[in-house]
Amino acid sequence: MPPSQFPSSREPRFSAPIAPRPAHPEPDTLANRKLIRPSLAGLREQMAKAPVAAAAPAAPPRSPKKPVPPEQTNAEAFYYVKQMQAKTPVVLVLQDGERIRGVIEWYDRHCLKIHRTGEPNLLIYKANVKYIYKLEEESAGA
Repeated sequence: MPPSQFPSSREPRFSAPIAPRPAHPEPDTLANRKLIRPSLAGLREQMAKAPVAAAAPAAPPRSPKKPVPPEQTNAEAFYYVKQMQAKTPVVLVLQDGERIRGVIEWYDRHCLKIHRTGEPNLLIYKANVKYIYKLEEESAGA
């Protein structure tokens, strides 16, 4: 075959007439589209036939849901820092009932270091602490 018979890569092999698109859809094409919506007549009939519960009180209007509280409030850290800065004597009551008196020297996520006068300092796991209170509250209650 002579080279003139082969189509070049720039020329389309098949040429089909391309119809120009209309700028705006024609009104009769939009008229064919229908919105499918259930009729409210059937629902109204059901509501009319249903017995009205006179004993049931009307529900109060719902208020918007409260936001979920944050996972960490930092209240624990605030309390420990306040007691450490003031060097407040505290009493730690452990899970087994033992009471440890001293001052919180430092803390981390899992432990408390208690400074005690005349006795060795202790490192106590927070999981072993039942509750903490100030030593002045113990003397006031007695």
